[in-house]
Amino acid sequence: MKPIRERNPIWVGVAGLAIMLVIGLLVYFADDLPLIGGGTTYTAEFTEAAGLVSGNDVTVAGVRVGNVTGVSLDGDHVKVSFRVDNAWIGNTSTASIEIKTLLGEKYLALDPLGPSTQDPGQTIPVSRTISPYDVTSAFNDLSTTVGQIDTSQLANGFEAVASAFGTSAPDIRGALDGLSSLSETISSRDNQLAQLLSNSQKITQQVANDNTQFQSLLTDGNLLLAELQQRKDAINALLSSSVQLGQQISGLVQDNNATLAPTLAELDQVTNVLQQNQNNLNQALALIGPYYRLLGNTLGNGRWMDAYLCGLVSTNGSCMPPKVGG
Repeated sequence: MKPIRERNPIWVGVAGLAIMLVIGLLVYFADDLPLIGGGTTYTAEFTEAAGLVSGNDVTVAGVRVGNVTGVSLDGDHVKVSFRVDNAWIGNTSTASIEIKTLLGEKYLALDPLGPSTQDPGQTIPVSRTISPYDVTSAFNDLSTTVGQIDTSQLANGFEAVASAFGTSAPDIRGALDGLSSLSETISSRDNQLAQLLSNSQKITQQVANDNTQFQSLLTDGNLLLAELQQRKDAINALLSSSVQLGQQISGLVQDNNATLAPTLAELDQVTNVLQQNQNNLNQALALIGPYYRLLGNTLGNGRWMDAYLCGLVSTNGSCMPPKVGG
């Protein structure tokens, strides 16, 4: 084989780009490969998507086992494809779109039923799927619908109906008068209702946009509660240990009461004797200081001892010690 340096650099570059493209495609679609893929792909039919999007979680008994890979319209129903890894799916399993958070995030819940395994090539029919009622979407639709109503024309219609039945029975006239009053009230409050529904739509949109922050807040709250629970357990263990220590000390005092009582009594007598002889002790300590000072001066020359004899040589009757230094 020719070395690469001897080959046409254009074809070498094209071949290198092709190899890099193939490797990139293999990495991008790694989950779909048969040997190293991320599980088995199934499909299910729903009457509506109910806010389910690609990437939402797929759970079995509350445990995440995969994710939604696609949501598309197929005729008069919605076709949802999802991938499941390391989970058994029976041939009569049911699938339902559930609400994960109060902010409207959804997930796909599976109930694995059936005596045999679900064939990935067969779609789970609508009879075995359940779609939830989305309150947020309903409010948004209500806001749009009410905004499109011509309340003035509606009020005029109610008034025309009330005038046409003006000569009818009293009960019918009363009902129509009530409808007329209702239409006038709705017409007078049209701007306020529209503003209220518009603000409601803005609030739901803002809450939906802050979904990630709310999730982080709830997660941090769970961590805080877990930490408080751990501290509570630690404090409880400390209090229990303190109670046990107090019980052991109390038992120790009771066991040694017979020995400690005479000792404390004798110690009390000793302190009483010392208290009674406090003056004598103070006087003894005052006198023992000069005695030890003189004794130290006498024996301060090591192996020699200094002594003074008064009147041995002199006869003048004076017996004063010599001055220090001569």
